[in-house]
Amino acid sequence: MPYRVGFCSLGCKVSQYETEALAERFAAEGFVVSDFDAVCDVYVVNTCAVTAESDRKSRQMIRRAVRENPEAIVIVTGCSSQLHPDGIAAIRGVSYVSGNDRKMHLPEVALDLLARPRETAKVAVRDLAGVPFESASITRAPRTRAFLKIEDGCNCRCAYCAIPLARGPVRSKKPDDVIREVAGLVASGTREIVLTGIETAAYGIDLDGYRLVDLISDLAKKTDVERIRLSSLSPEMMTPATIARLSAIKKLAPHFHLSLQSGSDAVLAAMRRPYRTAQVREALSALRRSISGVTFTTDVIVGFPGESEENFSETVAFCREARFLRLHVFPYSPRPGTPAASFSDQIPGAEKHRRVRELVKCGRDVARELLSDLIGAKTPLSVVFETRDGEYLTGHSENYIEVRVKTERDLAGQIRRVLPTALSGDGVIGEITE
Repeated sequence: MPYRVGFCSLGCKVSQYETEALAERFAAEGFVVSDFDAVCDVYVVNTCAVTAESDRKSRQMIRRAVRENPEAIVIVTGCSSQLHPDGIAAIRGVSYVSGNDRKMHLPEVALDLLARPRETAKVAVRDLAGVPFESASITRAPRTRAFLKIEDGCNCRCAYCAIPLARGPVRSKKPDDVIREVAGLVASGTREIVLTGIETAAYGIDLDGYRLVDLISDLAKKTDVERIRLSSLSPEMMTPATIARLSAIKKLAPHFHLSLQSGSDAVLAAMRRPYRTAQVREALSALRRSISGVTFTTDVIVGFPGESEENFSETVAFCREARFLRLHVFPYSPRPGTPAASFSDQIPGAEKHRRVRELVKCGRDVARELLSDLIGAKTPLSVVFETRDGEYLTGHSENYIEVRVKTERDLAGQIRRVLPTALSGDGVIGEITE
């Protein structure tokens, strides 16, 4: 009887992609991929360490796997295990601790562990300096929209962030490998790809002059993918020359996630971010002038050490002015090994959470205004349908608006024009016009 393996993926889209690639590798070795909550012979937990809560949840999921089957092989990989390998190995029931390289070798590791008597946890974590991009690929996506990891690592040294320590320096996937993978995904039914990385905008800085815009252009020309979307980008990437090239790529989705982090220049300086609000404001304006119907989403950290009430008010005002379709708001979380963890003027937890609530409300109010304007203008949307929930099909428009349509038709994986007619949560309800 084949061995069963269950996966838990925590954190970002990069982690989700890696877990999907791992599941395909395990299946190729004869494993049956099962639910994480089922009784399995092997569990793989791909951890996250972006916040203290992420670390806590990573450990919680490891212990859940051990409880589900105390005799199972429990393999832990990802950012938390890269940063805290000994602490992860000390959790009772853990068999193997891997960092953020050699993940695609874990099926062989699992088979080896299954064949030998139970031992203490083995730690196989190494420094990521000089480690090349690890080859990984997927041949199919869970939905008609596929996330595709094209880059790993980060060369920035923002004061609050431990991810460069967990992921190492920037490494890029070879363009030919990306093009080949996208072509295969399209052949298996994928309509939209989302290019993702730890610092996606840095793609290509290690590839001798070939950059992210070149990759997008080549994918549009050399594959039959219908829509290309970008994941989180740093605002300083949006130079006039880059915007001009992006606006000429018709397959590029008119939606950009620009990682703001704060709307206060004083806080951005303390965070050691490489831009100021004037650059972000100009990037938003230039993209709106160049790309019809473009929308924006963003991340914001509130309660950074020393953030005054005036600084926070600047962030609220900037987010209202910027008219983001969606705000992802996080309270600042001190990460060991980062400069900000030792900064004075740490903000009390209750105050951080108050600021989260206020900014989230601001974001929702702005989003409802944007969506109401869209409905009033009777602007049709091009929607890739993905999932069904009862009577409704749900998908995303080209500018990343969630759209629900009441229909009995089986349109999953298809693109249809939809006229938005009413608000629905964070998105809209619409009617198919074709």
